[in-house]
This record gives sequence, C-alpha cells and structure tokens, in this order.
Amino acid sequence: MLLPDYYEFCCRVKLIAGHDALEKIPELLAAKGARKPLIITDKGVAGAGLVDIVSRAAGKLDPNLVNDSVPPDSDLKVVHELAKLYQENACDALIAVGGGSVMDTAKGVNIVVSENATDLMAFSGVGALKRPLKPLVAVPTTAGTGSEVTQVAVIKDHDKHLKMAFGSYFLLPDIAILDSRMTLTMPPFITAMTGMDAMSHAVEACYCLQKNPLSDAHALAAVSLLYAYLPQAVNNPSDRDARLSMAIGACLAGMAFSNSMVGLVHNLGHATGSVCGVPHGLCMAILLPYGLEYNLHKREEAIAGLLLSMAGPHIYKETPEEQRAQKVISLIRKLNDDLHAKTGGRHARSLSEVKDRDGKPAVPREALPQIAQAALLDGASVYNPEETDYEDNLMVLEAAWEGKPLDRAKVKKG
Repeated sequence: MLLPDYYEFCCRVKLIAGHDALEKIPELLAAKGARKPLIITDKGVAGAGLVDIVSRAAGKLDPNLVNDSVPPDSDLKVVHELAKLYQENACDALIAVGGGSVMDTAKGVNIVVSENATDLMAFSGVGALKRPLKPLVAVPTTAGTGSEVTQVAVIKDHDKHLKMAFGSYFLLPDIAILDSRMTLTMPPFITAMTGMDAMSHAVEACYCLQKNPLSDAHALAAVSLLYAYLPQAVNNPSDRDARLSMAIGACLAGMAFSNSMVGLVHNLGHATGSVCGVPHGLCMAILLPYGLEYNLHKREEAIAGLLLSMAGPHIYKETPEEQRAQKVISLIRKLNDDLHAKTGGRHARSLSEVKDRDGKPAVPREALPQIAQAALLDGASVYNPEETDYEDNLMVLEAAWEGKPLDRAKVKKG
C-alpha cells in the first residue's frame, strides 16, 4: 500500500477510561483551574440516573447548575439559553453528559460563552474560531458517535429548518471520560444501533480519501473491539467489560474518522435521517455493506484488510486473497442479521424494514428519489473514493430498500 504524500492527524483530547473513571473529575477540573462547571445533559440521561452518578463522582456540584433541556436534535435556542445560564452563574467550565446532541450543544455553548457572542451562527463553518475555548469535559453515554473526540458540531435552527456545521480544533473537548457505568442502562436495540454507528465510522475511516497510517491504526483497533464486543453488550447489557470495550472502540473510531473523514454511508445516511426521520445509527447499520460494495473496485485492498481485525489471523489466512473483501461485507451483513434477531427485529437490515413509532414503514419507496436528491447537498460525498451523482445515490438506496446486494456491474467507475 502506498503512503499518502501528505496527511494530517490531530487528537489532543486527554482520555480517561475505566470502570470508575468519573472519580477523576475533581482532579481534572482543578488542573484546569475550574471550580464551577455547568453540567449539560438531556432528560433521558438525567432520568436514567446517569447525571447523579457523575455528580456523586465529581463531588460538591451545585444542583442548580445541572440542566437537562437538550433535545434529541440540537437546538440553536437551547444553546443560547444555556450560554445565558452559564454567564449568569459565573461558571468556568462545561461538563457534557450524553450522546451526540448533548456534545454538539455543549460545543455550541462553549463558543458563545468563550467568545462572549450574541449569535452562535456567526461562527459557523470551518476556521471561524481563532483561540482556545473554556474547559469542556465530555462524558459520553452511548458507544457510538465519538463526539467526545471530534472537532465538529452540528446545531439546528429549527425556525429556519437549517442545520449548521461548525469545525475547529478548538472545538475538541479538553477531556473525555469513558466510564462503563454510563452505558449500562442502554437497552439492546439502542446498544446495537449506536454500536453500528461506531462501526460505520471505523470502517469508512479505513477507505475514505483522507485515510492515512495514523487514522488506519485507530480505525483497525476500533473495528477489532467493536466487532468482538458489540454482540456481547447486546446479549448481556450489564457486562461492564463489554461496555467499556465498546466505549473505547467508539472513541477510537471517532479519532479515526475525524481525521480520515467519511463517505457514501454517511452521505446517504444523513439524507435518509433528514427526509424520513430514521435514527442515524440505524441508517449507518443498513447502509454500511452498500458503501463497501459501491467502493470495492477502488478500495479492495483496504476493505480486505478489515478481515484480519474482524475475524482474526486464522480466518484471514484461510480466506483466499481475492475473496477477503467480499468476506468482510458478508460478515457485516451477518452481524446485522444477528443484531436483528437479538433485538426482536427492531434492528432493521433494510430500509423497508424500518418502522416508525406507530409500527408503520418509516421509509416509503416513493421517498427514495427525495433522499437521493438531498444527499447531493451533503459534504460527506466529497471524501468518498468513487464519485456519486443522483442516479448512483438512487441505485444504492433502492438496493438498500430491498435488502439485496448491490449490483456492482452498475457502479459507474470514475
């Protein structure tokens, strides 16, 4: 494999991982000169008692400085309200306890309070931030997004129906704490969905255009952990070793993809979520084998290399070289099949299997053209090894809707 002529890799987040890692919070805050953090979370996390665990571990925290108003989809208004709360109480740090929306919200709040700004949107895009922000401690409660080690945030202006992205090395949290207690309450369906989100980060990181030796090292380590421990975490939610391994795998995947970037799977997944409201992790699980199939002709060696991390040296050696990439795709599909069975069918394997809260189909076939069109506006397509257009997007979506392997003969090879 040829090394890239030039690449960059950055992850300057201090990581603390363990079964009782949260107890380090007082020491970590003190090292940052912080005494009065604002804890940001959502009602689901707070209702599960996870914030109570953080508060006990962190010592004497003001209960009035624990706010659970973050919605499932980040909200510009909530960011400004929390920034006002931070400023009115003279806080000096942020602790984000939750999943991707909480992490994004905390990053948005940090921009406003650090820049003493009145409008977060003035800092949208890449490169608008010019200096370090206030201390931010990230405590993920799902093993999926990797937001605790990414330099991006997405905030939605619900009034304008607009999602805005923010990108800067200054958005990286100062500290990420991976504690097995934070994911013990996730039910099997959520565990499966978020775990496959992490898997999609790791796998796409291995073949997208900005891949490099350092992102590969993190991505392959993530694939190994996630493939081994996701079924265990789904089968036995109280297995703390499996939970911690998943948290570490998701974190490694976050480090990898924030440097290598992602491609078609996320491109189509973002659009499917936007048009039909399908949870992101479920989109990732369904679309992952199709991203592999679509890019196989350009990234066969990289995809084949995943087999060693997934199945181990014996299976890798036993499988003929020309069959290794296809074996990887088969193993991903089998993993989805197993998760489908273990979650009573809630983990969908095709777009047609996805159901809404009322049990009705969430992705009608007639919505596929709209999804294919929406995907053209998503930036993830830039980093995919093979170019895509509307017809390509629709072809992949139709195969994913039917749950059939992609006809690779129809892939336009650029």
